[in-house]
Amino acid sequence: MFCYQCEQTFKGTGCTVQGVCGKKPDVASLQDLLLYTLMGLSQVAIDARKQNIIDEKIGVFTVQAAFSTLTNVDFDPDRFSKLIHEAVFFREDLKTRIKDSGGSVDYPDGAANLTPGTDLEELVKQGETVGIKTYPADDPDILSLKHTVLYGIKGVSAYADHAYILGKMDDSVFAYVHEGLAAIQRTDLTLDDWLGLTLKCGETALKTMELLDAGNTEIYGHPVPTKVPLGYKRGKAILVSGHDLKDLEELLKQTQGKGINIYTHGEMLSTHGYPELKKYNHFYGQFGTAWQKQIKEFADFPGAILMTTNCIQRPQKSYQDNLFTSGMVGWPGIPHISDLNFKPVIDRALALPGFVEDKVTGEATVGFARNAVLNVADKVIEAVKAGDIRHFFLVAGCDGAKPGRNYYTEFVEKVPKDCVVLTCACGKYRFFDQDFGDIGGIPRLLDAGQCNDSYSSLQIATALAKAFNVGINELPLSLIISWYEQKAVCVLLALLHLGIKDIRLGPSLPAFLTPNILGTLVKLFDIKPITTPDEDLAAILN
Repeated sequence: MFCYQCEQTFKGTGCTVQGVCGKKPDVASLQDLLLYTLMGLSQVAIDARKQNIIDEKIGVFTVQAAFSTLTNVDFDPDRFSKLIHEAVFFREDLKTRIKDSGGSVDYPDGAANLTPGTDLEELVKQGETVGIKTYPADDPDILSLKHTVLYGIKGVSAYADHAYILGKMDDSVFAYVHEGLAAIQRTDLTLDDWLGLTLKCGETALKTMELLDAGNTEIYGHPVPTKVPLGYKRGKAILVSGHDLKDLEELLKQTQGKGINIYTHGEMLSTHGYPELKKYNHFYGQFGTAWQKQIKEFADFPGAILMTTNCIQRPQKSYQDNLFTSGMVGWPGIPHISDLNFKPVIDRALALPGFVEDKVTGEATVGFARNAVLNVADKVIEAVKAGDIRHFFLVAGCDGAKPGRNYYTEFVEKVPKDCVVLTCACGKYRFFDQDFGDIGGIPRLLDAGQCNDSYSSLQIATALAKAFNVGINELPLSLIISWYEQKAVCVLLALLHLGIKDIRLGPSLPAFLTPNILGTLVKLFDIKPITTPDEDLAAILN
């Protein structure tokens, strides 16, 4: 196996024996084979479009299947076998329809003609021959961009699936996913072509995040500032971790009146700000944070745990019996809820002891998405003009276990008191529960939500730029980004598509960027690695 799609990859170069995430070589091979079959499906889907054959279910399937290969999403070999065979079925069905419409279905040997093995052992062997190091490219910089586009597409696919669940989709997203995946098997594209496809991935990412934002806010309302208790109260309990609001809503409906309190974990914290979710009186608070303490937190939770999407390494024996998954998440031996009927989760919670006492250790305030911030935009603008607010920092992105993550805590703690920090995604769990005070009633720490809510943060920046009649890059705003997996890659590409410059990225740079590609990004966008909090703050503010 070879995998270097996440920031935690072994020695910063690549996992070759077993993933740091716990991914086994057989699963890595099956994921590689699935991606290869999706490339073949995409080649045929592009030709189908030329015959005006556009099939929504194939677009949906493609993004869901690509989503399953993200870091920490699905480790179940049987599910990958099913997806591989489904991809081939859709591919062959499209070929028949193209031929019936008078089009050509003459494809060279490769992804568009793969015949998958009949059992897991054969599929694993096939996957070993089509991994990311086999993608055709004589130029290492082109190969680097092929991998960058692949990882960006994985992130786009995750957001597209989240949006689709909420009834939002756009065929242009599916069209780009097919374009990008099919291009990986091409040898006739130049480096400039690949730079264009990379930035187009960012454009598609922005569109996809806009769709997801619309789905969230139209159904659940615009988030409002909300204080969330950190801790628990006596009674039966279910802990929900991940990102999917639909799963949380259905669980809240199904647990009404059953004497079970619902707690959030990780990025689900921000859901307490949505009016249509916070109306449930048994939706209580946040138990635990994210990454760095996750395994112990789950082991200590005396109720059922529902994982709705990625954000955890392989389950530990200490809490495995109490764990359920939904959505694209899957692990061998862990019960999976595929139909939003959470009765097994509820029954398990009722059978467990729950909390025997009340304990609250503090609170966090969420809900500072774009509407909440822009509703006080006049106060923000006045504070900037008066010199009360000197600078804004968007400290956003992923958390992780690798050393160096303490940079972000130290950075925020050292931000001068006349500056405001806007944050989203799970990286904030390094500092989210600290009291940073306010500036004229405006909190110095504004929690804009999940990584899924990056669009909202960008809209805040765009509105402020318009109010000051300047470009985003002229605002007193600096982006300090931490990345972990492929959704962070697609958000970064969205920022680059918008032309945002001077982004500081860490805690380490992606292993899939060659020195030449990194040099190009520095030249075009002045992107740079983080150094130390003191050095970076001095460079920004002086």
